Amino acid sequence: MTGRYARRYAHLVTMPTTSPAFADVTTSDSALRRFLHGLPGVDAVGLEARAAALGTRSIKTSAKAFAIDLAISMIDLTTLEGADTPGKVRALAAKAVNPDPTDRTTPTTAAVCVYPDMVAAAKAALGGADVKVASVATAFPAGRAALPVKLADTRDAVAAGADEIDMVIDRGAFLAGRYLETYELIRSVKEACVREDGSAARLKVIFETGELSTYDNIRRASWIGMMAGADFIKTSTGKVGVNATPANTLLMLEAVRDFRAQTGIQVGVKPAGGIRTSKDAIKFLVLVNETVGEDWLSNEWFRFGASSLLNDLLMQRQKLSTGRYSGPDYVTVD
Repeated sequence: MTGRYARRYAHLVTMPTTSPAFADVTTSDSALRRFLHGLPGVDAVGLEARAAALGTRSIKTSAKAFAIDLAISMIDLTTLEGADTPGKVRALAAKAVNPDPTDRTTPTTAAVCVYPDMVAAAKAALGGADVKVASVATAFPAGRAALPVKLADTRDAVAAGADEIDMVIDRGAFLAGRYLETYELIRSVKEACVREDGSAARLKVIFETGELSTYDNIRRASWIGMMAGADFIKTSTGKVGVNATPANTLLMLEAVRDFRAQTGIQVGVKPAGGIRTSKDAIKFLVLVNETVGEDWLSNEWFRFGASSLLNDLLMQRQKLSTGRYSGPDYVTVD
């Protein structure tokens, strides 16, 4: 770490390049609280101004075509409804593999995201396609369940073939200041992601930023997630009023940048909920490029949790290739 970030974090903790090196910080609630409350406070006005300024960047047509394809490849195509059926999941999987049947050059999406009981159906429908199966877990979306239930939820999804797990933290515990409990939950779920053969599903940790109230809380939650071994940190479930915003996503991008600078460990970011148009998606990609750079500009490290976004991306892609705006009747309704 160099420059102002080295000076900013040097007094907090000395860590090698592996997550277990945070053991000295996570020995007690008080130690973890000292670390988290020692993080620099967030300048809310500055954060929102920078996010807004980056959102005004314009890009050329050739760059727009690239950005649209990149955004399509980053989508976790999602169905998380009580009325989900195997048939609906199969249809979603077909769209993930072949988003635009009229143009086979269209990229596949990154993943299909479903409830644990639909993982097997999604896996079978995808066959050998290069699309991951992600499953929500840990009593999504509220997270209000006992730890054994949350871990069983995770293990069931992994056993059914989930490549990725999207877990939710206990916001009540976090907001009550029980930081170590939040950390240990994530660590336990991380362990539950390990398969019998020793491989593991990647873990996305959802903070539900709309319920965390302050940017300082979002920064603290980001660090807890990263220290506990998250492969991705994710803004939201998409089930509350305030979900992903440019400002909270920018803050989380800054957190993963600083974490890698200090530890050498790269963590992905997934904004979810409320991202509906190609224009929105491109603004988020600009945030990524300007904040963390090209290392995060792939679906290995950045995702969109936004199913309705795909249709608008497809319509804009068709317009760029044909010069005509096809309209919503030319894409499938999810």
